[in-house]
Amino acid sequence: MARKTNDDMLMEDELAAAFLEDDATTMLEPDEPAAAPAEEEAVAAPEEEEAIEPSDEGDDGWETGDDFPGQLAVDVYETADKLVIKARTAGIKKSDLNVSIHDSILTISGVLSGGEDDQTTRWHIQECYWGEFSRTIALPVAVREDENSVKAELRDGVLTITFEKEKVEAPKVIPVQ
Repeated sequence: MARKTNDDMLMEDELAAAFLEDDATTMLEPDEPAAAPAEEEAVAAPEEEEAIEPSDEGDDGWETGDDFPGQLAVDVYETADKLVIKARTAGIKKSDLNVSIHDSILTISGVLSGGEDDQTTRWHIQECYWGEFSRTIALPVAVREDENSVKAELRDGVLTITFEKEKVEAPKVIPVQ
């Protein structure tokens, strides 16, 4: 059923206050009119609010490119005897790619270069990520980590890492007497 008036609806600022200060602000009953804010608590109209701009100074919650390496999208799946991780790595040279594993934690990192141009005067669209990237994955199954059981191959812009899964014995049933 659609409302014809908004008398029993909370105002946007009251709703925000209810979530932000739940112990200091109480929810109004549907039949109770909303109280007008005190003069010292007057809220600016949306068109008067200042926009928050990202800044490179201080810890204001915005990440900068220098502090946060790009993420690498991966696919992780298993077959009967292997665990396979695939990552789209188009444009990355083998020499700029690092793959390591320790205690079932796989780390893929590197540098994607080639997007820089010193002659650029103005960007119109910039969607491609250039620079450092890193991805750490906790492997979902037990794998063999020795050199003969792991294969990493870079072909046609796709990095494929294949692990042999550990042979896990089926649990032994112990009869209770």
